[in-house]
Amino acid sequence: MGRGAALGPLAAGPATPYPRAMSAAPSSPVATLSRQAAPKDAARLLEHGSVVLIPDLDFDIAGFEGAMYAEVSDAGTKNVSYNPATGELKGTTAEGPVRDQLTEIVARYSTWATDLVREVLPAYADGLQIGRTSYRPRAADHNLSKRKDDRRLHLDAFPANPVQGRRILRVFRNVNPNGEARHWRVGEPMADHAQRFLPRTHGMAPGQAMLMRTLGLTKGRRTAYDNLMLQLHDLSKEDDAYQADAPCEHVSFPPGATWMVFTDGVVHAAMGGRYAFEQTFYVPVSAMVDPPASPLRTLERLTGKALA
Repeated sequence: MGRGAALGPLAAGPATPYPRAMSAAPSSPVATLSRQAAPKDAARLLEHGSVVLIPDLDFDIAGFEGAMYAEVSDAGTKNVSYNPATGELKGTTAEGPVRDQLTEIVARYSTWATDLVREVLPAYADGLQIGRTSYRPRAADHNLSKRKDDRRLHLDAFPANPVQGRRILRVFRNVNPNGEARHWRVGEPMADHAQRFLPRTHGMAPGQAMLMRTLGLTKGRRTAYDNLMLQLHDLSKEDDAYQADAPCEHVSFPPGATWMVFTDGVVHAAMGGRYAFEQTFYVPVSAMVDPPASPLRTLERLTGKALA
């Protein structure tokens, strides 16, 4: 499918004007569940666009505060990044014992978050794929390009790491030592968001996905789904009118809060706050409780095409 090729029923016509939305942003985008109740309700809520907050959890950081709250981040990167598969830590200037301690506590968080997901989302356990872990000691960076600025409303999509239809599940933990909350905006339903921007998207050129993989620009085959999700990410972040007027709710997560969200299906923006952990997981659509609610199936309905 070449650039500008039709994508289906939404390929023609102007994008939805602002600030009108096809349906309002949810009045309560955060669903609070106890650890006991989460296995029954969390998957359904997550798959239908809620952020799930589980307040009655403990993650012990005692003995690691010196490494966590030192100036450890690299000015050239947004976050400290850890690869659970290799044990490699990137994005930090820390050396020696501080680096060792930082690596250990981020690795502990990865294990803790993985155990949590397997406990409260048992339907995903068999198909769960563990991605990277991040530690986020810095406040939002105001000097980034629009596409890299996570204070702008967006759906997650990864240019170099195609997900090929899999869901992106993220588990966050606020570990701020000074009582500072993490502040987010949560936007309109994913289907409404997609319908705003799909008319401005285009298909990939013939052979583009294979060429990008051959050149090492992607770590896998970029599907038509990945192509659309990347464009939704970029178009929304670059649209100043949308950022100013889009429907959204402001939410805060206090220190000690743990929350999880499908960031490919929830329009969100991280507005502020320092010191948080995050673990990324990938979930096959086949493992979902309600596969038709996935972004893949939503975009396939809207475009009338198989995308992955």
